[in-house]
Amino acid sequence: MVVKVYISGISGNKEVKKRQQRVLLILDSKNINYEVIDIAEPENEEKKDFMQNNSTSSGATISDPNPRHPLPPQIFNDDVYCGDYDQFDMANEVDEMEKFLKLAPNDSEPSVTTNAELKLGNGEVHNASQELNETKETEESKEETDNNEKIENGEETEEKHDEENEEEADE
Repeated sequence: MVVKVYISGISGNKEVKKRQQRVLLILDSKNINYEVIDIAEPENEEKKDFMQNNSTSSGATISDPNPRHPLPPQIFNDDVYCGDYDQFDMANEVDEMEKFLKLAPNDSEPSVTTNAELKLGNGEVHNASQELNETKETEESKEETDNNEKIENGEETEEKHDEENEEEADE
Protein backbone atom coordinates (compact mmCIF):
# COMPACT_ATOMS: atom_id res chain seq x y z
CA MET A 1 0.00 0.00 0.00
CA VAL A 2 1.21 3.50 -0.81
CA VAL A 3 0.59 6.58 1.29
CA LYS A 4 -0.64 9.37 -0.99
CA VAL A 5 -0.51 13.02 0.01
CA TYR A 6 -2.72 15.31 -2.04
CA ILE A 7 -1.32 18.84 -2.17
CA SER A 8 -1.73 22.01 -4.21
CA GLY A 9 1.48 23.40 -5.65
CA ILE A 10 -0.11 26.78 -6.36
CA SER A 11 -2.22 27.41 -3.27
CA GLY A 12 -2.47 31.07 -2.36
CA ASN A 13 -3.32 30.16 1.23
CA LYS A 14 -0.18 30.36 3.41
CA GLU A 15 -1.69 28.08 6.05
CA VAL A 16 -2.34 25.38 3.44
CA LYS A 17 1.26 25.70 2.20
CA LYS A 18 2.65 25.38 5.74
CA ARG A 19 0.46 22.38 6.44
CA GLN A 20 1.58 20.66 3.24
CA GLN A 21 5.23 21.26 4.08
CA ARG A 22 4.79 19.99 7.63
CA VAL A 23 3.09 16.77 6.50
CA LEU A 24 5.90 16.02 4.04
CA LEU A 25 8.62 16.87 6.58
CA ILE A 26 7.08 14.59 9.21
CA LEU A 27 6.71 11.72 6.75
CA ASP A 28 10.33 12.20 5.67
CA SER A 29 11.56 12.30 9.27
CA LYS A 30 9.74 9.05 10.02
CA ASN A 31 11.10 7.41 6.85
CA ILE A 32 7.60 6.70 5.57
CA ASN A 33 7.37 6.27 1.82
CA TYR A 34 4.72 8.37 0.16
CA GLU A 35 3.58 9.71 -3.18
CA VAL A 36 2.81 13.41 -3.66
CA ILE A 37 -0.12 14.21 -5.91
CA ASP A 38 -0.34 17.86 -6.94
CA ILE A 39 -4.03 18.47 -7.63
CA ALA A 40 -3.18 21.82 -9.27
CA GLU A 41 -1.52 20.05 -12.22
CA PRO A 42 -3.88 19.74 -15.23
CA GLU A 43 -3.02 16.05 -15.74
CA ASN A 44 -4.23 15.32 -12.18
CA GLU A 45 -7.80 16.56 -12.65
CA GLU A 46 -9.24 13.06 -12.07
CA LYS A 47 -7.11 12.65 -8.94
CA LYS A 48 -8.31 16.04 -7.70
CA ASP A 49 -11.93 14.91 -8.18
CA PHE A 50 -11.12 11.65 -6.38
CA MET A 51 -9.64 13.56 -3.43
CA GLN A 52 -12.60 15.93 -3.20
CA ASN A 53 -15.18 13.14 -3.48
CA ASN A 54 -13.51 10.78 -1.00
CA SER A 55 -12.25 13.14 1.70
CA THR A 56 -14.58 13.16 4.67
CA SER A 57 -12.77 16.00 6.48
CA SER A 58 -12.72 19.48 5.00
CA GLY A 59 -9.23 20.55 6.02
CA ALA A 60 -10.69 23.82 7.29
CA THR A 61 -8.25 26.61 8.09
CA ILE A 62 -8.52 29.82 10.10
CA SER A 63 -8.88 31.83 6.90
CA ASP A 64 -11.33 29.34 5.37
CA PRO A 65 -13.32 27.64 8.16
CA ASN A 66 -15.99 26.29 5.78
CA PRO A 67 -14.36 25.41 2.45
CA ARG A 68 -16.59 24.32 -0.46
CA HIS A 69 -14.23 21.42 -1.17
CA PRO A 70 -11.77 19.61 1.06
CA LEU A 71 -8.50 21.55 1.23
CA PRO A 72 -5.11 19.93 0.85
CA PRO A 73 -3.23 18.30 2.33
CA GLN A 74 -5.45 15.22 2.37
CA ILE A 75 -3.87 11.85 3.12
CA PHE A 76 -4.84 8.46 1.70
CA ASN A 77 -3.39 4.97 1.82
CA ASP A 78 -3.90 3.92 -1.79
CA ASP A 79 -7.61 4.67 -2.19
CA VAL A 80 -8.47 4.48 1.52
CA TYR A 81 -8.97 7.85 3.19
CA CYS A 82 -6.78 8.46 6.26
CA GLY A 83 -7.59 12.06 7.11
CA ASP A 84 -6.77 15.74 6.75
CA TYR A 85 -3.98 17.82 8.26
CA ASP A 86 -5.57 18.16 11.71
CA GLN A 87 -6.06 14.40 12.04
CA PHE A 88 -2.53 13.79 10.74
CA ASP A 89 -1.10 16.26 13.25
CA MET A 90 -3.01 14.66 16.14
CA ALA A 91 -1.80 11.18 15.14
CA ASN A 92 1.75 12.52 15.11
CA GLU A 93 1.33 14.11 18.56
CA VAL A 94 0.01 10.91 20.16
CA ASP A 95 2.53 8.73 18.30
CA GLU A 96 -0.06 6.77 16.30
CA MET A 97 1.15 7.61 12.80
CA GLU A 98 1.19 3.99 11.54
CA LYS A 99 -2.37 3.50 12.76
CA PHE A 100 -3.51 6.78 11.17
CA LEU A 101 -1.84 5.91 7.85
CA LYS A 102 -3.35 2.41 8.00
CA LEU A 103 0.08 0.85 7.66
CA ALA A 104 0.64 -2.72 8.73
CA PRO A 105 2.23 -2.83 12.18
CA ASN A 106 6.01 -3.00 12.13
CA ASP A 107 6.32 -2.26 8.40
CA SER A 108 9.40 -0.20 9.05
CA GLU A 109 10.65 -1.97 12.19
CA PRO A 110 11.60 -5.60 12.80
CA SER A 111 9.10 -7.53 14.88
CA VAL A 112 9.89 -8.07 18.53
CA THR A 113 9.65 -11.63 19.79
CA THR A 114 9.28 -12.77 23.37
CA ASN A 115 12.06 -14.57 25.21
CA ALA A 116 14.47 -13.41 22.51
CA GLU A 117 13.23 -16.04 20.06
CA LEU A 118 14.23 -15.44 16.47
CA LYS A 119 12.42 -17.10 13.60
CA LEU A 120 14.89 -18.36 11.06
CA GLY A 121 14.22 -18.47 7.33
CA ASN A 122 13.91 -22.27 7.41
CA GLY A 123 11.01 -22.13 9.88
CA GLU A 124 13.07 -23.07 12.94
CA VAL A 125 12.87 -20.96 16.06
CA HIS A 126 16.20 -19.84 17.44
CA ASN A 127 16.23 -19.06 21.15
CA ALA A 128 18.80 -16.31 21.61
CA SER A 129 18.33 -16.29 25.42
CA GLN A 130 19.26 -19.95 25.65
CA GLU A 131 22.32 -19.39 23.47
CA LEU A 132 23.34 -16.41 25.60
CA ASN A 133 23.05 -18.50 28.79
CA GLU A 134 25.09 -21.30 27.22
CA THR A 135 27.76 -18.80 26.19
CA LYS A 136 27.87 -17.37 29.74
CA GLU A 137 28.18 -20.87 31.22
CA THR A 138 31.00 -21.70 28.80
CA GLU A 139 32.84 -18.48 29.69
CA GLU A 140 32.40 -19.10 33.44
CA SER A 141 33.59 -22.69 33.06
CA LYS A 142 36.66 -21.53 31.10
CA GLU A 143 37.44 -18.88 33.74
CA GLU A 144 37.14 -21.49 36.51
CA THR A 145 39.45 -23.86 34.62
CA ASP A 146 41.99 -21.04 34.13
CA ASN A 147 41.86 -20.24 37.86
CA ASN A 148 42.37 -23.91 38.80
CA GLU A 149 45.41 -24.09 36.50
CA LYS A 150 46.87 -20.94 38.09
CA ILE A 151 46.37 -22.38 41.59
CA GLU A 152 48.07 -25.64 40.58
CA ASN A 153 51.02 -23.67 39.17
CA GLY A 154 51.22 -21.50 42.27
CA GLU A 155 50.16 -18.39 40.36
CA GLU A 156 47.93 -15.72 41.81
CA THR A 157 44.32 -15.72 40.54
CA GLU A 158 42.28 -12.58 39.97
CA GLU A 159 39.93 -13.61 42.78
CA LYS A 160 42.81 -14.04 45.23
CA HIS A 161 44.30 -10.71 44.11
CA ASP A 162 40.92 -8.99 44.64
CA GLU A 163 40.60 -10.55 48.14
CA GLU A 164 44.07 -9.31 49.13
CA ASN A 165 43.23 -5.79 47.92
CA GLU A 166 40.02 -5.82 49.99
CA GLU A 167 41.93 -6.93 53.12
CA GLU A 168 44.46 -4.12 52.65
CA ALA A 169 41.64 -1.59 52.24
CA ASP A 170 39.99 -2.82 55.46
CA GLU A 171 43.21 -2.28 57.47
